[in-house]
Amino acid sequence: AASQQAAAKWRRHVINQQQRQEDGNDSGSEEEEEEEGDDDDGTTHNGNGGKGDDHGDDKQQQGTDGMSKEAIMAENRKKMMARIKGGGKKGSADTGKQDKGQEGGEGDSPQEGKKGKKKAPRFWSEQKVTSQNMRALDYSLKGKDEEGVDTGKPVAVGAVDRSAYIDDDAEMEMDEADDNDDPLASDEEEEEEGDSGTKAASGAIGGLFKRLTDSVQNITGNKVLTDEDINTVLVDFKTNLMAKNVATDIAEKLAQSVKTSLIGQRTERFTTVRATVKKALTEAVQRILTPKKSVDVLRAALEAKAQGRVYSIVFLGVNGVGKSTNLAKVCYYLKHKGGLKVMIAACDTFRAGAVEQLRTHARCLEVDLFERGYGKDAAFIAKEAIQTAGNEGYDVVLIDTAGRMQDNEPLMRALAKLVAVNNPNLILFVGEALVGNDAVDQLQKFNQCLVDMSHTSKVRTIDGILLTKFDTVDDKVGAALSMVYITGQPVIFVGTGQKYTHLRKLNVNTVVKALLG
Repeated sequence: AASQQAAAKWRRHVINQQQRQEDGNDSGSEEEEEEEGDDDDGTTHNGNGGKGDDHGDDKQQQGTDGMSKEAIMAENRKKMMARIKGGGKKGSADTGKQDKGQEGGEGDSPQEGKKGKKKAPRFWSEQKVTSQNMRALDYSLKGKDEEGVDTGKPVAVGAVDRSAYIDDDAEMEMDEADDNDDPLASDEEEEEEGDSGTKAASGAIGGLFKRLTDSVQNITGNKVLTDEDINTVLVDFKTNLMAKNVATDIAEKLAQSVKTSLIGQRTERFTTVRATVKKALTEAVQRILTPKKSVDVLRAALEAKAQGRVYSIVFLGVNGVGKSTNLAKVCYYLKHKGGLKVMIAACDTFRAGAVEQLRTHARCLEVDLFERGYGKDAAFIAKEAIQTAGNEGYDVVLIDTAGRMQDNEPLMRALAKLVAVNNPNLILFVGEALVGNDAVDQLQKFNQCLVDMSHTSKVRTIDGILLTKFDTVDDKVGAALSMVYITGQPVIFVGTGQKYTHLRKLNVNTVVKALLG
């Protein structure tokens, strides 16, 4: 487009020159110059540029007065073609815009006024990566020549302490390198990689084949169980057990025992690893919850009656778990289920209102209450109650004790004394189904207290567990598993409400389903 504009201008210029030569009218030249200034792409020249244009036109007019039309046209055509080839700029504009005050003629090239060198193209080769090539291609630090001109080359190595970062003598060869090569690998590692190239390829194929085989065997069965296979599944089961109130230590020990029993075993036909682990875990929980010895309170009481003995049961536990209420439930069960004559002994002489609470239960149940008030020795009250029951023909004595925390040494010592003096037929630990990790601590310390503080040669421990508030935990029945695991004793009863009839025996399958279902 610039070339076409320049050609059109010069055509008008030639026509004006011809008219000026024929008519001899100098005013036409001035009008022509003004017209050219208006048509020049909106470019406004400064004072110096304008004077340069006028000066060039005057010289041109003087040089063409004695020439013929053909010569003028040929000369103008020649100039026009030269300017078109040179970038389409006017001679007057070229002469008026010379850098640093240099003046140029009509034939000067527009490139001659430019300063500086062209930037040399950067050449990227396929050569090896060496310290010399790295320095040549390092454009992060530019240097200058003697005249202060930016050379585009890096500063000498001596100007910057590069020894702390790159060893200039070492060359890192990367012949036939691919994307998987590690440029930071040592020579020994590279040799190892070279020697094991075939092994890596075969290992990848072997690993894929192994994964496919494991996947197929996980469905079809007959898979040899490894530690990794079992751990992957056991993590989920262990987390699920802890979420359902199983103590953390118990869940860990249970998972470890299951893993030990399964490593090296083969899965059954069409049985997955998860199903195999779940089956083993289910069997382990069932073994824990199933009593090692038969504890049937009603049968034991009837046998004692047949032998002419009084059957005594001690209820112990921490504060607020419901010992007195569940003692009344057991009383109702023995009286109405077995037709036994029951006496309640109020041995909680510490808590205010404890005796009155038992008196209310005894009145509702229509049984007798043996009590001596508050502040008395609980061990001797229990002993006296058993003697009275034997003398008056009672079959069962239910002994209530004060609730106490496992860390309260004076009360724990008094409890140990009561057990040692009276040697009851059954020691029931009353605990809440709501507890988690604390169940382990409670049972361990109660058992340890009975062992350490007993003054007789015959040491007694907890014989069974009565789990209260079992109806409030939904499927979070892990406390039963924790308590049985610690003591090795079964859960004899579970409390499922506030009424006397809300007493059940523990269904092992129901607990297992709630824990692992």
